[in-house]
Amino acid sequence: MSSGSAVTAGGSAGAEGAALGQKLMVHVAENGHSMEFECGNIPLDGANHLAHYNLPRDDREVFLYNKARLHADAPPPAPESIDIPEPSIPPPPRPQDTALEVSADPALKALVSYEVRFRYDFQVANALYQSSVAKYEVCRRLLREWQVQERALDMARSNLEQAFRKPSMRYSNFMRSFAQQHRGYDEVLSTFERDVQRLRAIKLHPHLQCEGRRCLLDLMDENRLRKLADEYLSSQRGFEDFVSPLKAKFQELKRRVESLLNSMSSSAWKDLEALIKEHHRVIGDQKSIMQSLSKDVDTSKKLVDECSRSQLSASVRPHDAVSAVGRIYEVHEKDNLPSVRKFDRMLTNLLQKCKTKKNETNTLVHVCVKGVKSAQIDIKDMMMSQFILYEEAIDSRDKEFSYLKLLGGLGHAYKACLAEVVRRRHSFKLYTGLAGQLAEKLAAEREVEIRRREVFLRTWRKYIRGEIMGSMGLFGSPSQCDVNIAPFDCDLLPIDVDDLEKLAPRSLVGSLSKPERSQQHKSSSSDSSTTGNFTNAEQNSLNTDGQMDSQDFFGGCDTVDITGTSVLEVENARLKAELASAIAVLCTFGAEYAHESIDEGQNDNVLRNAREKTAQALSAKDEYANQLQSVLKAKQEQCLSFEKRIQELEEQLANQYIHGQMVSGSKSASDFLLSTFKGNDCNLDGGRQTHLRDESSVAMDETSSTSEQPSKQTEGGDENMTDVSGALNLQLLNSAGCGNLDAPMAEFSRDNEHKVVNIDKEGQMLTHLTMVDTSDIPVEGPLGILNSKTNEHHTLEFRNNELFVSELQNTIDKKSKQLDEAESKLSSVMGEVNSLKEELENARVLLDESQINCAHLENCLHEAREEARTNKCSADRRAVEYDALRSSALRIHGLFERLNNCVTAPGMSGFADSLRTLALSLASSVKKDEADSTTQFQQCIKILADKVSFLSRQSEELIERYSRVEAAHGILIKELEEKKTLVNNLYSKFQLEKQASKEKISVGHFDVHELAVFVRNPAGHYEAINRSRSNYYLSEESVALFTEPHLPRQPAYIIGQIVHIERRAVKHTDQNEASPRPGGHRRSALNSNPYGLPAGREYFVVTVAMLPDTAATAR
Repeated sequence: MSSGSAVTAGGSAGAEGAALGQKLMVHVAENGHSMEFECGNIPLDGANHLAHYNLPRDDREVFLYNKARLHADAPPPAPESIDIPEPSIPPPPRPQDTALEVSADPALKALVSYEVRFRYDFQVANALYQSSVAKYEVCRRLLREWQVQERALDMARSNLEQAFRKPSMRYSNFMRSFAQQHRGYDEVLSTFERDVQRLRAIKLHPHLQCEGRRCLLDLMDENRLRKLADEYLSSQRGFEDFVSPLKAKFQELKRRVESLLNSMSSSAWKDLEALIKEHHRVIGDQKSIMQSLSKDVDTSKKLVDECSRSQLSASVRPHDAVSAVGRIYEVHEKDNLPSVRKFDRMLTNLLQKCKTKKNETNTLVHVCVKGVKSAQIDIKDMMMSQFILYEEAIDSRDKEFSYLKLLGGLGHAYKACLAEVVRRRHSFKLYTGLAGQLAEKLAAEREVEIRRREVFLRTWRKYIRGEIMGSMGLFGSPSQCDVNIAPFDCDLLPIDVDDLEKLAPRSLVGSLSKPERSQQHKSSSSDSSTTGNFTNAEQNSLNTDGQMDSQDFFGGCDTVDITGTSVLEVENARLKAELASAIAVLCTFGAEYAHESIDEGQNDNVLRNAREKTAQALSAKDEYANQLQSVLKAKQEQCLSFEKRIQELEEQLANQYIHGQMVSGSKSASDFLLSTFKGNDCNLDGGRQTHLRDESSVAMDETSSTSEQPSKQTEGGDENMTDVSGALNLQLLNSAGCGNLDAPMAEFSRDNEHKVVNIDKEGQMLTHLTMVDTSDIPVEGPLGILNSKTNEHHTLEFRNNELFVSELQNTIDKKSKQLDEAESKLSSVMGEVNSLKEELENARVLLDESQINCAHLENCLHEAREEARTNKCSADRRAVEYDALRSSALRIHGLFERLNNCVTAPGMSGFADSLRTLALSLASSVKKDEADSTTQFQQCIKILADKVSFLSRQSEELIERYSRVEAAHGILIKELEEKKTLVNNLYSKFQLEKQASKEKISVGHFDVHELAVFVRNPAGHYEAINRSRSNYYLSEESVALFTEPHLPRQPAYIIGQIVHIERRAVKHTDQNEASPRPGGHRRSALNSNPYGLPAGREYFVVTVAMLPDTAATAR
């Protein structure tokens, strides 16, 4: 992973940019260089995210690494080739023969030389400044490249950490499972013999015993258990050796990963970054010096110009200017130029440091990323092969020896089954008790129904005959309800809770420690008591409502009265069932988690959860205790209020009694009044007269009964107390100034008609009523104490008041008759009032229904209005849309009509002109309110017109070009015919030449039957072409054979087959004269040397035969 690219999208810090036109900025991870990356010729839009082009997201950097650099044998990166920019210092200026320099004034000469020197100093400083700026920019570029490399290392570090996190967690889980498995089996083997002896000592229930199955150990294969134990002991060491390579490999991998993570840091660049920022001040200082030098150059030039103008006036200003410029020159040489050179050397040293650090960073990135790749390969191999192999091995080992773990849980399982038997037996008893209660309740309901039917028949049978009522089916009676429960769990073992300890004792099976058991017992007892308290309240509510919820079956069993059993036995059965259930649960924990070891972390979690649950339980207990205390406090306050009210009533009654004793009047009149009141008024009112104390006691009973209701704990007592005081105030005879007995009697009657008096169950109490008339005559009730005190007065005053009493008796009779009439009227009025109340209630019900209906109708009306408003808005919107579409359709129709006229125009040019005219008219008639479709149609017509015009022009050009091509084609046909004739001639010639070339033409030593080529020389003779020897001439006969007499000239060459070669020599002249031949001297001379050769030279005369068609080719 030494080199790669990071596609940045501007989302992360330090990113250079995202999509720039059609390119992306890319950073190379190896050296941090940045470049523009072509994206497959895909145009990138800056408005879209990179994910739109299937590129990485723009909120993070993605590094693309070169796989070739990730191999272990990949070479390290080459050092950075950074060219340190050198300042291009110009050469020193040469003296020039200017008018000022050749001046006679030496001051003016010095001033000019100073100007040249200052300009040269500025050029030198500028070159150094440009070099320093370039070096500083290179340092900044190296810093940016290091930042890219640092992000690449951070990415590699995070990938390595994430990749190593999974195998580390998986290794931890594996080692935890391995340790737990080893500890569990070690515990099993450490208690193996003890568990075997325990199971052997536990005898099975007699119903479970059979041949070969006497004790609990017989339920398992002892030989197999011992064999597995031996195998586990023998294989444990081998399995540890099997796991040790995984430990070593993981530790090595962990060491490598930690080493890589520690090495991925380059803190030296932090100091270098601060140093680069500090050197930015150096660039500023150089820039300031450059400005000073530029100003000095301008100053010197200005002085030279002024001195040159002042020379004409013979001024002495050049000397003053020289002295001023001299001081500036000293500043240049001693301060400015050395400072610029020093700053340049500082930036050179900084660049060298950056270059060295950059090479070190490149090497670090290469080494680290290559190591990360190697570590990732090892992690992948470990995840894909190592862990799967070892996890399968530990699972198979657990399956192989899982039979050993059953040894420790067998006793718990046996005891849990026995406890379940006990629980089911006692649950059956509770179940049957509930059924009996339901039967009794239904029987009571049946009796109530029967009595109600009997009352109905007694009431209405005197009006309707029995046979008619029988025809109506009114003589039926409800049938008896028989609750039958089909027997179940009949084959349960006949055992109880006490038998559990005998069949599966704790000492042999194993259980919790004694403190834990006591704590369990206490918690179960507290839970049972709490459950009992709740179920009592629930039973009260059930008795009040007359209903029983089936899901509260076990919760309400403590108050179920089962036929033939007592409440104590039922409670005992319930507790035994709960105890058996708790024993089964404990056995479940013992069997499942007996050999499970808990790690320290898990132990802390378990303890923390236990503490939280304990705190929750304690808080719930405290809350419940607070609720009970609040209820108890409310009851106590209610009782105190009742006691206080009773004391107040007793004091009022005592005061009223004392007040009655102090009343004075006629004794005989009172006796007569009392007897008359007893004889008549008692017949009138009957049992409606009550004693004041009896009324108060009845009111108190009602108060106590109503106070039992939860919703009226304090309200009922106050209302009843108010009624009692009101009754006492109405019935007290404290109005001594009354003239007759009508008002007290009427008021007394009204009060007693509206008051319900309850009689105590233990017996009726005597009542009395004390009444006083207008003449202060005490009227007292038949109370023993009052009678004993007033009998003497009645006897003495009886005669004096006899007449008055008779008159009162008559008055009382009249008033009694009036009272009866008033009572009848009152009863009728009360009936009317009751009917009016019923009508009023019906009217109220109808009013409520009408209000509900009105509310419903208002809601419907509101919904209808909303829907109508919505529909209206939708209709308006659709109407507007329809109008817009209709207008658009009309415009489109008109445009299509115009387009149709253009299309049907005759001729191609007419069609193009009409389209162009239509496009121009549409462009001039565009409106702002037109739809997009109309605008698009106009644009389409315009484009179509342009294309048709282009096609028409192209068609005309093609026609013209076709005519020119057709004329050129005729010319080419003629030329082709001529060329064809020429080609045929050349072809025949070529065939002849080819045939001639197939023959053997000799150009060396001539022999008979060979071919020879003879070329005509300037003398007119045909001389053969021969490389070895010359002077081969064609005979005259052969020449005559190849020459045609009608041709004006002879051929240039002759090819023939040699028939004869005659060798000759040129003789000297004296030899020719000494030996004359017949035929004359001239002929002999010609024949002896016809070719003009020198004397003594040999030559050959060759006779050839003509080849076929050779003469036709000679020219």
